[in-house]
Amino acid sequence: MSWTENVRKVVPYVPGEQPKLDKIIKLNTNENPYGPSPKVIEVLKNFDTDVLRKYPDPNASDLVNAIADYHNVTSDRVFVGVGSDDVLSMAFLTYFNSDLPVLFPDITYSFYDVWANLYRIPFETKKLRDDLTIDASDYDMPCGGIIIPNPNAPTGVAENVDFFENIIKKHPECVVIIDEAYVDFGAQTCLPLTDKYDNILVVRTYSKSRSMAGSRIGYAIGSPRLIKYLLDCKFSFNSYTMDSITIASGVASIKDEEYFADKVAKVIATRERVKPQLRELGFDFADSKSNFIFATHKTVDANIIFEKLKASNIFVRHFKNPSRIDNYLRISIGTEGEMDELIKVLKEIL
Repeated sequence: MSWTENVRKVVPYVPGEQPKLDKIIKLNTNENPYGPSPKVIEVLKNFDTDVLRKYPDPNASDLVNAIADYHNVTSDRVFVGVGSDDVLSMAFLTYFNSDLPVLFPDITYSFYDVWANLYRIPFETKKLRDDLTIDASDYDMPCGGIIIPNPNAPTGVAENVDFFENIIKKHPECVVIIDEAYVDFGAQTCLPLTDKYDNILVVRTYSKSRSMAGSRIGYAIGSPRLIKYLLDCKFSFNSYTMDSITIASGVASIKDEEYFADKVAKVIATRERVKPQLRELGFDFADSKSNFIFATHKTVDANIIFEKLKASNIFVRHFKNPSRIDNYLRISIGTEGEMDELIKVLKEIL
């Protein structure tokens, strides 16, 4: 018998490429093209580094309280983690402890099945319709939990609050997680539902709309009991997950609403300007409410476009699995100038 027989073997999540090149246009990982709030920069410039010799606040209280104030909820309804991936991973570990399968779309954030396999959670995927929307009736079955992003990723398609409330009403026996990583770019939030139901967890991130992917801040809002169970699991895993610099930066960011709103509006405006330009070039895509467009071309193979863009130092995301989307490209929204260059190069390619 070999020791390898006792190793937990999983197929890991593969993140978007992070090229180490100068003068590239990086539209492959849905990062915000605009920097974080000037208030964050001020915090970093003036941070007392002597603080770093001490352990950080395990409760990240300053950040929890700032997020609670921002969303007008009590602090016992907020959980923070090292990016929304950390929050979601803890949520899988905490809530999905049933013999029944957890349900999520077949085309969605590809970390969900990784966590399910890692934690040995049974799961079942539900096929999106041909127009990439979700059929709510697919979730009318006994299950151990449900997780759906809104807007969905990588499609960018959003559903309304009533859609999710109907699902939650039918599943009081399990936790329903709404992953709102991209909600700030035009979708309806399900946060009001956390006031009505004790089994819904809404997860957010600073990585997209708040331009802080490098700081790793995610959070969740739910009922006090839901959050208590999540904290119990988190403190059984690692007490000191968020460092002092990140806590201070996160507080500064969420207190600068003017900067946040301005930069989100810029991304939305650029996205809407680019949509007709892509259609004129022969692309088809569902209406995106995120900071990316998930597009397929009518006549040219996605891999050909992907490689030719890459040769021009423009990076987009090409998903080869599942096969239903292997002819799609996910194009993050960059600055006005970056998107103009993308359109210019696409015209040369096509």
